[in-house]
Amino acid sequence: MASATTLLAIRMWPAADHTRLTIETSGRPAWTSTTLKGPDRLVIDLEANAAGERLNERIPRTHPDNPWIRKLLVTQPEVGKIRLTIEFQAESRADVFTLLPTEPYQHRLVIDLIPRDAPDPLAALIDRRPPNEPGLDALIRQLETAPKRSERAEMAERLDRPITIAIDPGHGGEDPGAIGPGGTMEKDVTLMIAQRLFELTQKDPALRAMLTRDGDWFVPLSARVAKARRVKADLFVSIHADAFSTTNARGSSVFVLSETGASSTAARWLATKENSADRVGGVNLSSAPEREVRQLLLDLSTTAQINDSLRVGNSVLEELRGVGRLHKPSVERAGFAVLKAPDIPSILVETAFISNPEEEFRLTDDAHQQALATALYRGIKRWLERHNARGRPGALI
Repeated sequence: MASATTLLAIRMWPAADHTRLTIETSGRPAWTSTTLKGPDRLVIDLEANAAGERLNERIPRTHPDNPWIRKLLVTQPEVGKIRLTIEFQAESRADVFTLLPTEPYQHRLVIDLIPRDAPDPLAALIDRRPPNEPGLDALIRQLETAPKRSERAEMAERLDRPITIAIDPGHGGEDPGAIGPGGTMEKDVTLMIAQRLFELTQKDPALRAMLTRDGDWFVPLSARVAKARRVKADLFVSIHADAFSTTNARGSSVFVLSETGASSTAARWLATKENSADRVGGVNLSSAPEREVRQLLLDLSTTAQINDSLRVGNSVLEELRGVGRLHKPSVERAGFAVLKAPDIPSILVETAFISNPEEEFRLTDDAHQQALATALYRGIKRWLERHNARGRPGALI
């Protein structure tokens, strides 16, 4: 008997540390999975319909550079049945779960392929060190064993290491973020600005940076913070370009965490939207590591972190004032999930409102993106020179 569920789309999002496949269907999917050897592969049998002549149109093309999938085959062994066979490039485990409908998607079956030897963000940071910078490997090992923020700060000052910045481009992959009236996706704009900021830090010997994502894939909110903590970041900067309920909203904003409530109705509204990213992008809420990290972030946010965040937020806001209009003249506060690292000063920058046609146009302009990235860089340097003895002041751009 044919299934009443229809296959709508199959999407693939290859990242450096995993590959995600999402299967979108018109109804709640019924499925089974089997892992086979010789070669290593995962077989997903899905109860769904797809017209045979259109089935190939649903198959995402694997790229020869995909580090984790060697081959993807989609077949229709019988009416009402669809089979996905995923052949691994390297030994991997599969995390398979379903998601209920949420805008802009219907039901989804998510398959996360996580390799046994996935890249470590800390190792990647070490690999990017300049050849003339001795002793960083040993320093990173020492930093990992220092349990308290104050101890790490003293050690960093003594060894004169670069300041480490975690740059977080909002959204990605299944989660497009806000979409402007002209079709511009927030996830694309935030990545371009983040990459420009990253390039500026690479030219500064006093700074070292990592990107929570450097391509179009989804990263859960808690994983973004976990990556920053893994590299012992001294600062976390999350970059966004959100939409508002009217097209009149405009201007840049800087936010820090609030433990007592949002500083404005708009701030509360934006935080609620940003915190829904996990629901749109897709997180397995039954995963034990996810539950543990989420609880950690909820329990450990501190007043000291918020005060440090306000200082850097004010410095960044001063620089953004020279790029264009500000939405509010002071740093705002709201309960953004990505700002809850207990030991890292953290800010969230809304570069503009992508829902405003004029600002959407500017966000796609190379020169304006560079101006925003430069303002963020200058704001970070201003903060280091004013408030942080660890920073080695350099010439501002």
